Amino acid sequence: MITKAIISVAGWGTRRLPITKSIEKCMLPIGNRPLVDYVVQDCIKAGITDIYFVITEGSTQLKQYYSDNDTLNQYLIASSKNDAFKLIALPENVTFHYIEQPQSGKYGTAIPVALAAKYIVDQESAVVVGGDDFIYNADGSSEIKRLLDGTSEGGNSMLAVNIPREQVSSYGVVEVSDTHDFVQIVEKPTPEYAPSTLINISKYVLNHDALAAIADFAQSSQAGEYYITDSINQYVAGGGSLKVVEAVGEYLDGGSTDGWLHANRVVLGDI
Repeated sequence: MITKAIISVAGWGTRRLPITKSIEKCMLPIGNRPLVDYVVQDCIKAGITDIYFVITEGSTQLKQYYSDNDTLNQYLIASSKNDAFKLIALPENVTFHYIEQPQSGKYGTAIPVALAAKYIVDQESAVVVGGDDFIYNADGSSEIKRLLDGTSEGGNSMLAVNIPREQVSSYGVVEVSDTHDFVQIVEKPTPEYAPSTLINISKYVLNHDALAAIADFAQSSQAGEYYITDSINQYVAGGGSLKVVEAVGEYLDGGSTDGWLHANRVVLGDI
């Protein structure tokens, strides 16, 4: 049973400046909850009990959100607002871990996963997701659970979202075999050359070997960003395998202003 998740929330959120100068991107609100909490709750519904956040060096807001606030608790009691306690209660039987990513040095989507990989021991696997987008299901079901259910024991998998072909040139497109096995990711192809209409949304189940491969990739010397997709392409080319699971719910991305506004409309519309 997979009980660990790695959630990457490091970075400055430059697409959302100036608000991310003072509010971490993963803490931007969708309704009355921070964006990252939709990711966390999806993981918890899937049976995750240990969550490893990879945060920017020196950041504190995420830690504060997933900690008790004694001053607030005392205020609610004194104000007879006991009903509010259910809104701020911490998840039960879940342990949060925080790994700081240095502000200097290597960067890219592979780096936070590499920093957390050492906490996933041999014979273990982990859910690997970002903290600024999520799959929303109005019925409250967990997309991460669907991903886990579609993953063989000790295997690897990834979620993919089906989109209109005319939109594929903005995404990494997943080429799949007839048996829904991952072949490769093609970055931002033109519609006529896209191998499918399934896009990568950086949500995976990865075993110890795949995580070790990402850690090795992060140790290599190269210019520019270290993309996890490059590492996965290399891993599969070297004999590894991933199953591709198509998402059921709606993909919501809070990383852009338009995506954040749409996410609020979807979630608050259902509420």
